[in-house]
Amino acid sequence: MSEFSGQEPLLLKKENDFDYLNKTPLWISSTKLILNVLMWVIFIAWATFLFLLPSAYMNELQKKFIRETQGTIFGKTGSKFLIFSFPVFMIAFLAIIRLVLSGKDESQVKKTANKGPSFRLWTFPVLVDGPFGVVTAAEMIGVILFSVYIIWAVIMYSIRSVDRLSSLHVQDMKEKSAMLLELTGRRFGFIGLTCLAFLFIPVARGSVLLRAIDIPFEHATRYHVWLGHTTMALFSLHGLFYVIGWAMRGCLVEELIEWKNVGIAHLPGVISLAAGLLMWVTSLPGVRRKKFELFLYTHQLYVVFVVFLALHVGDFIFMMVGAGIFLFMLDRFLRFFQSRKTVDILSATCFPCGTIELVLSKPANLHYNALGWIFLQIRELSWLQWHPFSVSSSPLDGKHHVAILIKVLGDWTEKLKGHILNLSVEQPEMEPLLLHNRILTASVEGPYGHESPYHLTYENLILVAGGIGISPFLAILSDILHRINDSRHCLPRNILIVWAIKNSDELPLLETIEMEAICPLYSDKLNLEIQTFVTRESQPSLEEGKRAKTMHTSISPGFSGCRMSSLAGTGNVVWSGLYVIISTIGLVIIVALLDIFYINPFNVTYWWYKGLLLIGCMAASVVIFGGLVIALWHLWERKTSLKEEPEDTTKKVDMLQQHEASLQKNLEEARSVNTIRYGERPDFQEIFGSHAKSWGSVDIGVIVCGPPTLQSSVAKECRRQNLQRRGHQAIFHFNSHSFDL
Repeated sequence: MSEFSGQEPLLLKKENDFDYLNKTPLWISSTKLILNVLMWVIFIAWATFLFLLPSAYMNELQKKFIRETQGTIFGKTGSKFLIFSFPVFMIAFLAIIRLVLSGKDESQVKKTANKGPSFRLWTFPVLVDGPFGVVTAAEMIGVILFSVYIIWAVIMYSIRSVDRLSSLHVQDMKEKSAMLLELTGRRFGFIGLTCLAFLFIPVARGSVLLRAIDIPFEHATRYHVWLGHTTMALFSLHGLFYVIGWAMRGCLVEELIEWKNVGIAHLPGVISLAAGLLMWVTSLPGVRRKKFELFLYTHQLYVVFVVFLALHVGDFIFMMVGAGIFLFMLDRFLRFFQSRKTVDILSATCFPCGTIELVLSKPANLHYNALGWIFLQIRELSWLQWHPFSVSSSPLDGKHHVAILIKVLGDWTEKLKGHILNLSVEQPEMEPLLLHNRILTASVEGPYGHESPYHLTYENLILVAGGIGISPFLAILSDILHRINDSRHCLPRNILIVWAIKNSDELPLLETIEMEAICPLYSDKLNLEIQTFVTRESQPSLEEGKRAKTMHTSISPGFSGCRMSSLAGTGNVVWSGLYVIISTIGLVIIVALLDIFYINPFNVTYWWYKGLLLIGCMAASVVIFGGLVIALWHLWERKTSLKEEPEDTTKKVDMLQQHEASLQKNLEEARSVNTIRYGERPDFQEIFGSHAKSWGSVDIGVIVCGPPTLQSSVAKECRRQNLQRRGHQAIFHFNSHSFDL
């Protein structure tokens, strides 16, 4: 353990010297509280309605509301919009206002050290093994509530189906069984639509809804996976019950190809279900891991799934799921514009362990935190493949660049490494301009990630990494050192990094952070300890430090003015908020004009046609109204970038040239706090137990980034320590920072 582990860091002894202890203005905190209450009230009321909808009483109440409100120009579609979609849009609008206020709040990192340790539902792991991975208490509550809803809905709808069948006085048992199957299939379809209302929200990467409750995209994808399996299971039962019922009647083929003008059109439903089943099968874990590209490309069938679903059910039933799909469309359209822009790769470095560091150019007004992710495309390698990578640099390292670490594991990364090595051989012989024309062309989506930097809210941190999982922790450590040096928002004072690697050639990854340069005499201000476990070597294979000096390759083509676009859902809060609000208002306007000048005068009644028109209105509002906001946003971005202090490219090139010269120094610097153990694996019980005793009665934030087995091991130990806690012992808070599509 570090010799400073039992001492109080000097920097935190004078708490009144820190600007982050300033109180939030009363009007901001009060307004945020009111907005939070309103959002929760709306959500609880909406969720309660959905939960009780299968009951006969709530169903009659819904019918009564529709009868009272369908006299408007929007008809029954407008009534369904008010019930199912309007609450989601209201929560989104309130979330935008809250995010704007949070941007003005300079005290987002609250001091909690003196309050004592406490359990938190969202950081307490309950399930650590099984098909769901690590599941926290908060997630378990959500899973249980969703499961209870499905069971409740199936029971209530079954009772209603039996009652309705009894009222029809059908005598023929075969006909009665067929009708019961069809009624049951219809009910499964409605339950599936309820799940579908949530399905697209987690995959809107820059969604204001996710940002408001601080759920990052890498976590939200898990919920999308869970909802996807549930939704497709329900829709499969929906189709299966109908198919069996039609087969019993002897009219299977006729029903499957039927396309009604008024009522449910069967053939579009068959096409939609087929697309959904293809996406579902290729998304199963075994297929997804072995044939990732197949999974990725077949998932683009969501367009077919959604369009033919609208044709299947018509406009007013489709409005049950309209809000989530529309918010996803907005996010996808914005991502399209951001990803069109090419980005300068300021430097590319190949490490001996098969890891690549890319430094990308970004505008100063595009903010991110140390827990961020970006999606990267290299057009010289593939025009279709996008890969997620966590950032390895702190936003405080520089306003105009962001760094990522890429582990060479598959074909795409092998091609990238080969391309960089070829360019590094050619670089000395080529003019800079010619080299730049032949350099890699990158496109970026993001950055995404946590809305608030939760790593700054713990005084005590344990960061557990497996291999390339060290990448986000380099960003976290750099962020903390910068903040300590600048006396900015920062609580951590005890940090333990546990890093498990296969071979010692991965050790030079620690050299990418210059700790002493960032924060001189940081060891007097921060208790930092690094424990590295080299699992496949029993002893050092080379003299420490030589490997990095002899096997490191880099290129630095310079800067040509191509930065990442700030047209991102997680970009400027005001512009992204206006984009959502104006596009939504535009949707209402376009639908109103369509009803006034076409649907109502010409008495358009075809369900499938009105469903298609609704999809067209959604797309038109995104393109016309959303496109207008994006155009203005782009002009504002260009105007703002011209006013920015220009980046000193000479200084940047000099810095990159000096980087290689400082590698040996950085490695020696990291070794001063790094204990390397060969042929061992981390004993989390001993590590967590000893540090809990050393740090006392505190909250310990545990962040893990690595393979599922590592996450499970760490989560299991966090759960064990918390359940066996006695008196005033420490509480471990589990957080995961691993991305798995």
